[in-house]
Amino acid sequence: MDKILQSVGGPDKSISVTNDGATILKSVYIDNAAAKVLVDIAKTQDEEVGDGTTSVAVLCGELLREAEKLIEQRIHPQTIIEGWRIALSTAHKALEKSARDHSQDPIKFREDLLNIARTTLSSKLMAESKDHFAELAVDAVLRLKGSNNLDHIQIIKKQGGSLKNSYLEEGYILDKHIGVGQPKRIVNAKILIANTGMDTDKIKIYGARVKVDSMEKVASIEDAEKLKMRQKVEKIADFGINCFVNRQLIYNYPEQAPVAPTHSTISVMTSPVEYY
Repeated sequence: MDKILQSVGGPDKSISVTNDGATILKSVYIDNAAAKVLVDIAKTQDEEVGDGTTSVAVLCGELLREAEKLIEQRIHPQTIIEGWRIALSTAHKALEKSARDHSQDPIKFREDLLNIARTTLSSKLMAESKDHFAELAVDAVLRLKGSNNLDHIQIIKKQGGSLKNSYLEEGYILDKHIGVGQPKRIVNAKILIANTGMDTDKIKIYGARVKVDSMEKVASIEDAEKLKMRQKVEKIADFGINCFVNRQLIYNYPEQAPVAPTHSTISVMTSPVEYY
């Protein structure tokens, strides 16, 4: 069941809806040493596993409750701790005995992962779409091919639509704009990723000025600038590049299709591009 949390301190009385044990415990002011231990346990569980924060907090709370009864019976704390260690070892042996390894069977292994994902998502806000997101999560993890680096999975969020519109793209997605008049789709693209200026490579001299005494000279300067930019685009096109991703600004003129009429159209992504 989801809980509504409203902060009572600070200038902004924020309201959040959650059923995550770690989130609830982190939001509650605690001035008790034992309670702070429970909060730290829930945080560790959330960081290491990502689920089961409420269960681990409830389990530890019950262990402390029973330990208090034993202490009232004058049982030494070290004896209680030793009993917990024996119970932990017994639980480990029982789990290892019941465990099944399906890593060599891709179908059963995938089904195991789907069941784990569905169980985790059942307690989240997206429980209604747990089957859809379980498929996405499992497919994404399997594509890592054994790597534990989840930074290789990038999540891009766009406003609008519903949760069921989420999908997994096999490739790289840039949340950027495509150049004006450029194609929206290219099959078998030859991509160039660069960090270069597409302007006229002006020499930056502080305080330098150019004076002209006629509009013809202004036009000739503009033509020279366009020629310089055109030469850059032509060099890119000569290598058969049909998708150009640049970190620096790309001006309108290089984006126009007539710049390289003898070559295939170059699709341009406008800058900037973040590198991961």
